[in-house]
Amino acid sequence: MHRLHQPQTLLILLAVLGALSFSVWHALLNNFVVERAGFTGAEIGILQSLREVPGFLAFTAVFVLLFLREQKFALLSVGLLGAGVAATGFWPTPLGLYITTILMSVGFHYYYTLQQSLTLQWIDKQHSPIVMGRQVSASSIAALVAFGSIWLCTEVLSVDYIWMYLTAGGLAAAGALFAWFAFPQFPHIVPQHKHLLLRRRYWLYYALTFMSGARRQIFIVFAGFLMVEKFGFSAANIALLFLINHAVNAFIAPTVGRLIARFGERLVLIFEYLGLIGIFTTYAFVTDPRLAAVLYVLDHMLFAMAFGIKTYFQKIADPADIASTSGVSFTINHVAAVVIPVVLGFVWLQSPALVFLSGTAMAGISLLLALMVPPRPGPGAEVAIPVGLGAAPTGPRAVE
Repeated sequence: MHRLHQPQTLLILLAVLGALSFSVWHALLNNFVVERAGFTGAEIGILQSLREVPGFLAFTAVFVLLFLREQKFALLSVGLLGAGVAATGFWPTPLGLYITTILMSVGFHYYYTLQQSLTLQWIDKQHSPIVMGRQVSASSIAALVAFGSIWLCTEVLSVDYIWMYLTAGGLAAAGALFAWFAFPQFPHIVPQHKHLLLRRRYWLYYALTFMSGARRQIFIVFAGFLMVEKFGFSAANIALLFLINHAVNAFIAPTVGRLIARFGERLVLIFEYLGLIGIFTTYAFVTDPRLAAVLYVLDHMLFAMAFGIKTYFQKIADPADIASTSGVSFTINHVAAVVIPVVLGFVWLQSPALVFLSGTAMAGISLLLALMVPPRPGPGAEVAIPVGLGAAPTGPRAVE
């Protein structure tokens, strides 16, 4: 089969476009807002909370699907993401940054909602961890290109922020336009529900998703800000740090996918959360910029394991629930994400250490939830009762 006739190729292309544009936006953000807009921890907290509002509204994707095919909706979302990134450098004021951030974020969150949904629909359960690992790897390679380009533009070519944002956003929009005409419409094996739904038997998936969103905000918002405000990292330093992050993930993400396929989601998630407890606790008291940089890389590396939550859901879900539940799960993921940056932004002004210790507590709760993931999840075996580090599945399929 020609590669343009394979859904996996389109998914990887979209992963590359999304990662390329968002990586440039994210890598430049802290330096851009400090240098050009005079942001403090309070303003960056407000901006990051506004960025998460479209994620909170991701459930509305299911209503758009009444009028637009999921594949086309994903492409339009990537185009909107690109437009928001391209506009960022032209309005370096708090109001301007809030507006362009919301525009970028609408495209970003709709796209990632649809990427998850399409992957779980198009790729079978046996191969989905491997395909997701490849998507993470492709995203990391795109981010490597982005961060390497930022380093070159800032350190060697002295390119202004405007042109870096414009180029990254323009490439994403152009790539989405290419994909619109180059790829056929791929069919869905199971017709999807076009209404909102919450199922009691998915409660553990919802809880893992909620805690993931809450915990992740601390890393996204405050770990990078720590590097700039406390340790004085330049835009080139941040870009280099991101470069290392994604070089590591490009290598390990496919391995993580194979590990999930072989050993299951439970063990991988437990390992992730144990590591995060140590990382967040160390962040709270770090005084050496080199150690802080190492923690940043380790944190990002562990995040590569988070797609185990998605493959766990695929194994327990009714196939017709995937599109609707993907939107609902992104909303759940962002309930805390809308509030946490603002609240912890003001906590940051009093005690940065307390912000990271909050992350330690969140990682501990996630660990307790991961212990409830069955070794072999499926319909009727969605939750396990933890016994030590083992697990006793519950439900009709608990005993084979």
